[in-house]
Amino acid sequence: MEVIEVKHPLCSAKLTELRDNSTSSVRFRQLSEELIYLLAYEATRNIQVVNKSVVTPITTTVGVEIKKPVPLVLPILRAGLGLLDGMLKIMPQAEVGFLGAIRNEKTLEVTTYAQRMPENLSDRHIFILDPMLATGATLLKAVETVSKLKAERITSICLLAAPEGIEHLRKNISPEIDFTVVIAGIDEKLNEKGYIVPGLGDAGDRLFGRAD
Repeated sequence: MEVIEVKHPLCSAKLTELRDNSTSSVRFRQLSEELIYLLAYEATRNIQVVNKSVVTPITTTVGVEIKKPVPLVLPILRAGLGLLDGMLKIMPQAEVGFLGAIRNEKTLEVTTYAQRMPENLSDRHIFILDPMLATGATLLKAVETVSKLKAERITSICLLAAPEGIEHLRKNISPEIDFTVVIAGIDEKLNEKGYIVPGLGDAGDRLFGRAD
């Protein structure tokens, strides 16, 4: 497992505005999309490509294109949807699946309630989108799900992470799995409710409003 914290002034500035309690949902969605552009650049650094011949206005040359089968982008419902548009603007060739997961706020246990993706993910690079890596339980469930479908490489893109969540993943994800987490920041800790501190609140609620 590899953890990449993207330390860049633009990431830090956007993350600071995301944290601000006065930032509106409209602005929060815009910032999340802008931030995913920056994180996706790092997350896709080792994406597999193949050579492709192309005719320019001057001559013929050889470039590259993304190798098939194309990557699968997997947002975790619902908060992960806030990162999807930005990811697809960076990598429009990708296919999209969905994974619905919910955390019990009392026990912090995670269960899945919906899943839409190919039954065989062999030779696929999977990009899991989830804004917050808190306890790590949701992301672990997602990694286990795609691993069972034989995904070749798994990369998760998160806005924020807690040290406890990262450690939980390190302890529970097999070293045989090619897994990378790309994040904009690692915060101090989790509180007693399993929220990241200082964090930015509930990402799903801030992206889409409360859905009580």
